[in-house]
Amino acid sequence: MKALQFSEYGGPEVLRWAEAEEPHAGPGQIRIKVAAASINPIDWKLSTGMFAGGKPMEGVGRLGFDAAGVVDEIGDGVTGVQVGDDVFGRGNATQAEFAVLDAWALKPSSVDWALAAAAGVSIETAERGLRLVGVEPGQTLFVDGGAGGVGATVVQVAIARGIRVIASAGEGNQDYLREIRAIPVVYGDGVADRARAAAGGDVDAVFDVAGKTPIAELIGLVPEPAKVVTIANYGAAESGVILTRGGADSHPFEALAQGARLLESSQLVIKFQTFPFDRAAEAYAISLGGHVRGKLVLVP
Repeated sequence: MKALQFSEYGGPEVLRWAEAEEPHAGPGQIRIKVAAASINPIDWKLSTGMFAGGKPMEGVGRLGFDAAGVVDEIGDGVTGVQVGDDVFGRGNATQAEFAVLDAWALKPSSVDWALAAAAGVSIETAERGLRLVGVEPGQTLFVDGGAGGVGATVVQVAIARGIRVIASAGEGNQDYLREIRAIPVVYGDGVADRARAAAGGDVDAVFDVAGKTPIAELIGLVPEPAKVVTIANYGAAESGVILTRGGADSHPFEALAQGARLLESSQLVIKFQTFPFDRAAEAYAISLGGHVRGKLVLVP
């Protein structure tokens, strides 16, 4: 099979769509024939060597953490899914012709393959962060970075739960935030003051998607530091906020099932652009630019 891969750290130019060893489903896993796989920031953080600590690369790297497709192999202990089912979910090295998923949900028939592929990482991250920060229906949430794939999903999941949402984005995405029913504020210096003004005072919780606003400013918006959750400011935990990267915090099957319901009812709508797998470098260049609205999705 072919898969997106790289053998040295660098920009989109190091990526290649080339032959790779075919994966197989282990215990508790399924394998799918991939119909679509989305790009998330962690993909280019890996391919550029951001997490390598300056060490040279060894071997070949593979990319992708979510995908949608047709089940063609089922591992030991798996129930509730059959070969031939349409699913979407979370896995590793999903930007390939075949991919193994560790968590999944059945894809509603009304949901496009690319839309389903765009939802896996975003919906799990949104569910996890909202649960950890403990924001309740009727309360006010500030989402710092609300126009990207994860941020827009956080906004819509929160609104579907009856939470009032204020969200930040650049000037060009203010109308998009209104479209997904958030109260928009302009991203950048002074954003915490603009969020406070939009809320009419402090907010109940903050979900930091972008990791660029000084953490002290976000803490100043809420009753206590633990009412701020971040997925992008890796040094913020020292301030008492919740830094989450998944792991034990994650409830992926529950999150994906919720996502399937929201997608089917159109309470969650994710904008996306599609690129053929052999043009993945173009999509990665856009993602690296940092101003993506919604998600970038690779298709066969």
